[in-house]
Amino acid sequence: MSYVLIVESPYYKSISDELLLGAKKELEEKKVQYKHVIVSGALEIPQAIAFAINSKMKFDGVIALGCVIRGETSHYEIVSVESARSIMSLAINNNIPIGNAILTVDSMEQAKVRAHHKGRNKGGDAAQACLNLINLKAIL
Repeated sequence: MSYVLIVESPYYKSISDELLLGAKKELEEKKVQYKHVIVSGALEIPQAIAFAINSKMKFDGVIALGCVIRGETSHYEIVSVESARSIMSLAINNNIPIGNAILTVDSMEQAKVRAHHKGRNKGGDAAQACLNLINLKAIL
């Protein structure tokens, strides 16, 4: 049985709640065990994943959940690019499946549509991507 870590940034709590609901539903339907941790923001998600990789707890995969909404400064670009780059580097360099549902959007409305578990369900998609990668890793 797989064991997955969910790392959530609740900076936009209503969005992360929906992402988490979708991810947990997908994992529970597949009877996958998971541990859920919370960090402050999207840039802390890769750090938490790195801690997990180096911990005694052995996770088969990770799901990253959060949201970055474009504002008036360059902060959006920095956070969205660096969080995605860091997560991909961790996945490749440590051979660990990671499903990424850190939404990068222009508005709260876009975030709501993508996050809602009965809408685009990006949390569920990230969980499914993680599980697919775990299965692929097992057969290669």
